[in-house]
Amino acid sequence: MKLFKRLSLVAMLVSATALTPLIAQTVGDDAAPEASLAIPDGQQLFGKNDPNVRRATAQVNGEIITGTDIDHRLALIVAANDNKLPPEELARFRAQILTNLIDETLQIQEAAANEIEVTDAEVNQYFNRVAQQNFNRPANEVEKYLISIGSSVATLKRQIKGELSWSRLLSRNVRPSANVSDDEVNAIIERIKATKGTTEYRLGEIYLSATPETMPAVTENAKKIIDQLRQGGNFVAYARQFSEASTASVGGDLGWLSLAQLPQSLANAAANMNANEIQAVASPGGISILLLIDQRQVATSDPRDSVLSLKQIAITFPKDTPEAEVAPLVKQFSEETQQITGCGAADEMARKLGADVVNRDGIKIRELPAPLQQVMLDLQIGQSTPPYGSLQDGVRVFVLCGRDAPQETSSESFDEIMSRLEEERVNKRARIYLRDLRRDAVIEYN
Repeated sequence: MKLFKRLSLVAMLVSATALTPLIAQTVGDDAAPEASLAIPDGQQLFGKNDPNVRRATAQVNGEIITGTDIDHRLALIVAANDNKLPPEELARFRAQILTNLIDETLQIQEAAANEIEVTDAEVNQYFNRVAQQNFNRPANEVEKYLISIGSSVATLKRQIKGELSWSRLLSRNVRPSANVSDDEVNAIIERIKATKGTTEYRLGEIYLSATPETMPAVTENAKKIIDQLRQGGNFVAYARQFSEASTASVGGDLGWLSLAQLPQSLANAAANMNANEIQAVASPGGISILLLIDQRQVATSDPRDSVLSLKQIAITFPKDTPEAEVAPLVKQFSEETQQITGCGAADEMARKLGADVVNRDGIKIRELPAPLQQVMLDLQIGQSTPPYGSLQDGVRVFVLCGRDAPQETSSESFDEIMSRLEEERVNKRARIYLRDLRRDAVIEYN
């Protein structure tokens, strides 16, 4: 498993949205500076919690889980939803978080029983990387942030320790028996060749297990989760907290799959979903909350992988400028920039309008905000987009200076397919392993 990639997603639980990577600004000799084209994220709302109050909630084989442990995890979920969780939902979230903490405790205990050690130094090392990579700040500043929202460093480090412990346990006890033969891989390669040009789907999944007796309650739970997601909840955060599949550690991302690789119920749903649509679907052993992240054609190039050379021209407005004053400026900006006849004329136009100019090469169309992707596909070299932005963040146009068509997409390699099949088998056996740990555990609730 790519453990660091999974662990780096831990920090996404403490922000309302996934952090947009920032491009360091550089200045060339004869060019405008390069900088990020990303629109700034909204500000985080903070909650409060008293870390000094500790009360026992459950004991798992003698190990105590406190109410404070639950509160700190709940604070991450609340922060990931812009502090917009309805009060009536909090009790349900607390119950689910307790279940997750019990599973995490069982995983750590089982790893220890198998003499698998995860040291504090290792946990600290991964935590520091998460802090630097996801927050671009030292770990001590992340600690202040977590405290400000009512959480703590301890709860994230505990989560990291649980993932490291479980991953190593699976690598020792499960992975060696998850063998995949060459014939199985070759059969998939032949199937991919036969399906070239058909559609692949990138899906996110929140898997909730259910028995016939618990299905009504699980179905109702799934509906409530979907309601929160449709109101702006962070899918990655919900998947990490609620999904019972091992893909929870990567935010529920199933990767690219053809319909033939999915259970029939999930395949039928995916085939009829639009991008960013969310659905609850009956799946083997429970319910899957599916998110269609993207789709593409098998083994063919995607125009959205075209690499662009762009010039951004942007104007900003003083804070609290009335919309009535801004409207004519935006209109003039739009009319003038639509007259641009190539990137060579863009700098002079920007000076005329008092606008800022940023050059940026190597941008893939799929990396741009969704409203701009289709515009870029239709744009000719030298043309500019319509104005895009907001009064708060400024209005900008992008002039297309160059576009390199994508190379022919190659399908998965033999080794990649074998690795994916092995991972699927490990995931399936991991669920059975955890189920058995639950059955054998002594759990006392307070």
